[in-house]
Amino acid sequence: MKKILIIQTAFIGDVILATPVVSEIKRIFPDCQIDFLLRKGNESLLANNPCINEVFILDKKKGKYLEFKRLIQLFRSNQYDEILNLHRYLSSGIFTLMGGAKTTTGFKTNPLSFFFTHKIDHSLTQGKHEVERNLSAIKRFGASSLVRPNLFPSDVDFQYVNSFKVGDYFCMAPASVWFTKMLPVEKWIELIDLIKERGKIYLLGGPGDFALCQNILQQSNASNIENLAGKLSFLQSAALIKSAKRNFVNDSGPLHICSAMNAKVTAFFCSTITDFGFGPLSDDSKVMEVQKLACRPCGVHGHKECPKGDFRCGNDINIEIEFNNSN
Repeated sequence: MKKILIIQTAFIGDVILATPVVSEIKRIFPDCQIDFLLRKGNESLLANNPCINEVFILDKKKGKYLEFKRLIQLFRSNQYDEILNLHRYLSSGIFTLMGGAKTTTGFKTNPLSFFFTHKIDHSLTQGKHEVERNLSAIKRFGASSLVRPNLFPSDVDFQYVNSFKVGDYFCMAPASVWFTKMLPVEKWIELIDLIKERGKIYLLGGPGDFALCQNILQQSNASNIENLAGKLSFLQSAALIKSAKRNFVNDSGPLHICSAMNAKVTAFFCSTITDFGFGPLSDDSKVMEVQKLACRPCGVHGHKECPKGDFRCGNDINIEIEFNNSN
């Protein structure tokens, strides 16, 4: 294997959970050139990765047709030995088929998988982690079945967050793309009340999460809490998360950043369940959830609102009991 292109154009967590494939290919084929295609906005996740040759960016704002044409021409000129598609939707299937590679591999759930050279199972009902499902795509090369994801904050990233590392501190990432994946605001405030005497508290997220974090900050009565949403890059956040006394996250991107940094983490699973394969992989990891709730899970990705209107999977999490049992 001399040249391979990996495709994962989904969300932050999906890109992070694809990194074990990168590291395993490099372990098996040390001289292989590994390129990676992702969506615009996620490119900094792969910065400093020593296994990756080049990161290509799909920017649909430039015009979907023009972007597809540009990238397909580029991929064909690179003459890849293999295109490995870890994304399960039509757009990535088009890149896979038209990229000019000698061999193509992807999941059977992709609409164009019929034309792939190698078709891989992808089931959310078998209890496998997404990392295991991704690595199954290169099992034929001798890949390990489960490898922890990785991110590579630079020395500059670590230096940037050093000023925040004063004594013990906790990180909280309260946001998610989906409402039913988010622990309710009131629960975050309860959690802050429980740990505010134990160390500094940092609220993390992207620029769009600033208002949510500020609302939590203003409703809490903690004096040692700071809103860093939108103020840190992905890798700066990873550098801060790595040394936290504990991180508290939803079933969302920051959870997978914790896994990649092997950081101590407690993850709140509201409408989704770990059996879907997106649970934490850190050595010290806990999951808080409501057990034996008939309506849970209500979907794979979550919803913009609770289908039943009561959001019991979030509201019924007993922060005090669960926190005391897991810390």
